[in-house]
Amino acid sequence: MKSTLTVKLWFGISRNTALLFICWMLITACSKSSNVRLTPANNSAVITSAANTIPIGIAFAQTSNVALLGQEGTDGVKIAQKYFNNKNGINGKAIELIFQDTGGDEVGAINAFGSLINQNKVVGIIGPTLSQQAFSANPIAERNQVPVIGASNTAKGIPEIGDYIARVSSSVAVVAPYAVKAALKQNPQIKRVAVFYAQNDAFNKSETEIFQKTVKDLGLNLVTVQKFQTTDTDFQAQASNAINLKPDLIIISGLAVDGGNLVKQVRELGYRGLIIGGNGFNTSHIFSVCRMLCDGVIIAQAYSPEYKNEINTAFRKAYVEQYHREPPQVSAQAFAALQVYVEALQSLDKKSRIKDLTLPQLRQELNKELLRLTYQTPLGEIAFTPEGDVVQKQFYVAQLKMEANGINGKFAFLNIK
Repeated sequence: MKSTLTVKLWFGISRNTALLFICWMLITACSKSSNVRLTPANNSAVITSAANTIPIGIAFAQTSNVALLGQEGTDGVKIAQKYFNNKNGINGKAIELIFQDTGGDEVGAINAFGSLINQNKVVGIIGPTLSQQAFSANPIAERNQVPVIGASNTAKGIPEIGDYIARVSSSVAVVAPYAVKAALKQNPQIKRVAVFYAQNDAFNKSETEIFQKTVKDLGLNLVTVQKFQTTDTDFQAQASNAINLKPDLIIISGLAVDGGNLVKQVRELGYRGLIIGGNGFNTSHIFSVCRMLCDGVIIAQAYSPEYKNEINTAFRKAYVEQYHREPPQVSAQAFAALQVYVEALQSLDKKSRIKDLTLPQLRQELNKELLRLTYQTPLGEIAFTPEGDVVQKQFYVAQLKMEANGINGKFAFLNIK
């Protein structure tokens, strides 16, 4: 009887001890957490002294046919993270980038935003890669009152999605007309224009509307509008139809791979006139697609590596040292997007001490602050309208110049004054 009682007592003590030990381990683990967490009890944003980091979500395409563009955005934010963390981050707190792959479609962007908001508890998001994705994913951030800054979304209507949606990528309505005017400056005899666009992409549909309006406003003759898909590889039918109408200028709104292949096939079919590429051509990856046949393509841009200010000099130097080529527009815009978050957080922390704000409060106050300030970025001076659209002063037009090997090329900037 005594031995039975002893065994029961021993098991009881062991069980209680085990429970106490487990509780102690859980408390210790929580106290050593290195992330910003949303605590169920008080909804507080807890930034521990051990971690001292602030998480910002990056929703770029890392897979699919959009991955080349997404990689340029990734390059830009990584350079910005290193640059600003070396300058004491957010008043001593380091920026932590949390990446989620959007892929090339709307579902991928929606899933990426959901993970960043609900699992990673980010204070804000940069992305997604495509305007088409933004129209689907941005409303999720808007409903959750999470700031979003688009780094490569230029379609009409993006900032109007909601109060928490902004962009550092200038609207195609502002940028595109510069390219047409540059083409006319090179060849004042242009009269007949053929337009191509990717009909399955929201940005390219928006961009071609601007191009077509510009052509008509300038008194030129729009002889044909040819449609294709961003997934197409064979453009022989559309190209032949357009060339038979003897255009003096061809304008293409597509992405780097499909757009580059269209340029290549148009040239192979004998077209020798000027070609304008839309914003999807603003990547050095275009060179590997159309190679020597890229030569002479005109592209309007919101960024120039040659722009003279302190931060662009630093960005360009870091980019060239790491990638051994000039930085493209999307990388510069991604850098600027993270810069906006950093400087807005720095400003907010001086006023409100962000460590004392709950996560919802931090997101709300950050959104107000980023729309209020003016920034000196690699793009030049930028600010935001109350709706979140970027206000940018300087724009450029470049012409692709290929080297004799037909593999390497550069963006040669034209005088558009």
